[in-house]
Amino acid sequence: MGSSRYLEIAEALRQSILGGEYPVGARLPSESDLAARWSVSRGTVRQAVGLLASDGLIGSRQGARRVVLRQERRHSFQQLNSFAQWAQAMGSEVSSRILSRTERPATAEETARLGVAPGSEVLYVVRLRRLDGEPVMVERTAYTDWVAPVVRALPEDVVSIMNSIAENADIVAHYGEHLIDAVAAGSEDARLLRVRRGSPLLRQRHLTYTAAGRPIEWTDDRYRAGSVAFSVSNSAAAAPLERQAGPDVTPQPPRPAA
Repeated sequence: MGSSRYLEIAEALRQSILGGEYPVGARLPSESDLAARWSVSRGTVRQAVGLLASDGLIGSRQGARRVVLRQERRHSFQQLNSFAQWAQAMGSEVSSRILSRTERPATAEETARLGVAPGSEVLYVVRLRRLDGEPVMVERTAYTDWVAPVVRALPEDVVSIMNSIAENADIVAHYGEHLIDAVAAGSEDARLLRVRRGSPLLRQRHLTYTAAGRPIEWTDDRYRAGSVAFSVSNSAAAAPLERQAGPDVTPQPPRPAA
């Protein structure tokens, strides 16, 4: 139990920061005060605050009371929002720049995801997204041929492509499928996001559809570590777990009555 104590303390402090108890610029209580509050050693407290420092929530200067640097940016998948909509709802200033737009044959993965014929042309767009002036995400998107003309006509500094194509061409995303994993930063990602090559990046790949189930885009988004946290809510009521014997378990015959 002792080894997980620092995780409990870190989560409690994280919730206090998110709840506004410790706003941006505020100082956390001293290590000795935190140790007394949770009846743990100062070493355990250091582990907890070190975890928050690695996430970029608090300052990491050793020997001083930690200062809250920012509140966690948490993106929920309960609603299908664009990056710009989510960032603006968080109170952040969002900006974007299209770095390249290329027409090329769809890759094997794009062909499968978008449901197009092998060799079909897609519009491949690379964008750099910023929050409050800092680069946080490189976005690489393949658009199907029926969406491509609208995207091609947008300005390089368009804040939200999804909002723009909805307004300009009534192409509205209604459904999304998301895959989340971690990857190492390659040379291009490292340069654009100002991190070391090989640094861990949070990757979100997603496919969006219209209400009629027509694929719009297949996107590979790579976030700088600590820039966003994804939130997923589950409910046993929505998909109750079933307890049953596995396929290798042979049911035992009933015992005869005594």
